[in-house]
Amino acid sequence: MRRANLAVVLAFVVVGAILTHGVFAQSPPGAGSGHHHGSTSVTPTMPGQDAFAAIAEVVRILEADPSTDWTRVNIERLRQHLIDMNEVVLRSAVTQTSVPGGLAMEITGAGRTEQAIRTMLVPHAVELDRMPAWSARTEPIAGGVRLTVVARRADDEKLVARIRGLGFAGLLAQGAHHQPHHLAMASGALHAPTH
Repeated sequence: MRRANLAVVLAFVVVGAILTHGVFAQSPPGAGSGHHHGSTSVTPTMPGQDAFAAIAEVVRILEADPSTDWTRVNIERLRQHLIDMNEVVLRSAVTQTSVPGGLAMEITGAGRTEQAIRTMLVPHAVELDRMPAWSARTEPIAGGVRLTVVARRADDEKLVARIRGLGFAGLLAQGAHHQPHHLAMASGALHAPTH
């Protein structure tokens, strides 16, 4: 019985040591040094805000690349784009209607939101249209844009259901072009402030 208890205690000590090592191993350099308020010596790793995190990530990439041409870098352009993304995702009004083969969405807003809708959705529809399974198009409407996304094969019921299930927000997140686009925008490789 004593050996079983000792084995359990040792197991907890080993697991605790492994977890503690894992936490400190994930901390950024210098996280355990310096003066800290409170009794902990671990520094938070989350940046606290998604746009700040996206900017910080791009800055780290640019700083790590010795070929970065700092005369072309424009982080403010990226910040403005992230504001547009926020406007479209969080402040636009969206009305979704099922159409044969997919979904039509009217995305509207006022002021900065309307401008952001037009700036982002027209080029995003081009990206969606490049995907092999569906086609996408936009047309201007009062206060914004109508985005229509349909399956290239209207009889593909599973894909039609997917388009409708994704809806506006899910379709906006489709494609792997966002992150490279942000880096190109900030580095100066992308000149026109498109989506």
